[in-house]
Amino acid sequence: MTLLAVERIKLLSTRSPWWCAVASILLAGGFTALVVGNATDQFPATVATTQYGYNFGLAVIMVLGALAVTTEYRFGTIRTTFQAVPNRTAALVAKTTVVALLALVIGELTAFASWGLSLVLAPDYDLALNSTADIVNVAGVGVVYALAAVMAVAVGLLVRHSAGAVSLLLIYSLAVESLVQLIPQFGADIYEWMPFNVAYKFLTGDGASSGDRAEFAGPPLSTSPLSPGWALAYFAGIAVVLLVVAITTTNKRDA
Repeated sequence: MTLLAVERIKLLSTRSPWWCAVASILLAGGFTALVVGNATDQFPATVATTQYGYNFGLAVIMVLGALAVTTEYRFGTIRTTFQAVPNRTAALVAKTTVVALLALVIGELTAFASWGLSLVLAPDYDLALNSTADIVNVAGVGVVYALAAVMAVAVGLLVRHSAGAVSLLLIYSLAVESLVQLIPQFGADIYEWMPFNVAYKFLTGDGASSGDRAEFAGPPLSTSPLSPGWALAYFAGIAVVLLVVAITTTNKRDA
């Protein structure tokens, strides 16, 4: 508990978490406003549509996760941390836990802010959370953000350089997975198992939150063959494995 308290103080005493929270809400909310505010019979507003901009908030969260680690390497405070806590694994797990919990809170705020804004902008559409699929599509955003933050912390530990870690995370999450589909013959098969595509399957399931997939009712569904539950387990497994690799590597390197 002491380590968690220390990491919480270290993280929240800087400006970056607050700016990232504001940026996530504004970016996701702004994009959602553009989409939902222009809803028509051909492009109806649904619960899935209210989360159209979640990827923008996800990118911000990954930046936050990476910077939580790389700034310590940049200013040398990671050495002080390891001197005070010789058990590096415990210190890094505590840091990751705090970052993930913060990402969870920001994700929930972002998701429900976008949903609430949609209720105001499109009162004529049924945007109530009437089913489990609807609830997961909104409340599940925070869970995905938390696991993505774990991945970002792991990448930050491996790269140890802010610009490099942030660039790697943003390029991968925003471009690489989509471009994989362009590989001839087997690109689509690989894409089915890419982490963020699978995470999106957890959020959207079979499309029930998109009005049973009415035409243009929301973003394209994930192509993952997994069920939503297994999709979450798969995404979480990748995050944990990546973190284990990062902590193991950190324990073997000089601070």
